[in-house]
Formats: sequence, C-alpha cells, structure tokens
Amino acid sequence: MERMGKLMLALGGAGVIALLVWRGWTWSLGWVLGCTASMLNFHWLRRVTDSLGSGTAKDRKAVLLGLRYLLLGGGAYVILKYTAISLPAALAGLFVPVAAVIIEILIELMYART
Repeated sequence: MERMGKLMLALGGAGVIALLVWRGWTWSLGWVLGCTASMLNFHWLRRVTDSLGSGTAKDRKAVLLGLRYLLLGGGAYVILKYTAISLPAALAGLFVPVAAVIIEILIELMYART
C-alpha cells in the first residue's frame, strides 16, 4: 500500500506540472483539488477496510463514510458555480487512484514473470 501512495503523489505532481504548462493555473488547481479529494477518499477507505476485522461496529464511521460523498458533491458544486477553477480537471483528478492501481497491477505482473 505504500507504493500506491507514492504512485498517487507522483501522478498528481506530474499532472500539476503538465496542466500548468498546457492549460494554465485554473486547470492545474482543479487537478490538485481532484487529486486531494481522491487521495483523502482512498485513505478513508483504507482505514475502513483495516478496521473491518476489529469486531466493534461504530455508527460514527458509517455516517462519516456517507458524508464524504456529500463533501465531494458540495465541492464540485462550489467549483462549478463560484470559481474559475476547471471542473473537468477536478473530475479528472478524481481518477488518480485508478491510474495508480493500473500501474500497480502492471508492476505486479512484471514481477510475477521473474
């Protein structure tokens, strides 16, 4: 799991630089917001899965799990309605963990051959 975090940070940083050069600060900032939201979501999901075997159910965790989607939706609404930040870039930044998982799969497949 440590490699996943490093991959997400590397992809996020590369995207910030590429979008800053290609599209400007509004797209770069949108990418940063999307990457940050997706990395937080990944972290929260990882904490939930790590606590599954603990045996103690907490209602607070279930509420926080649902509230994160409201937080993401509210953030997207504010970006769309009140700022010049690029919503498509923010939405694309949400897919950084997916790209990191694909890269992780490819790395594991290469190691499986040796």
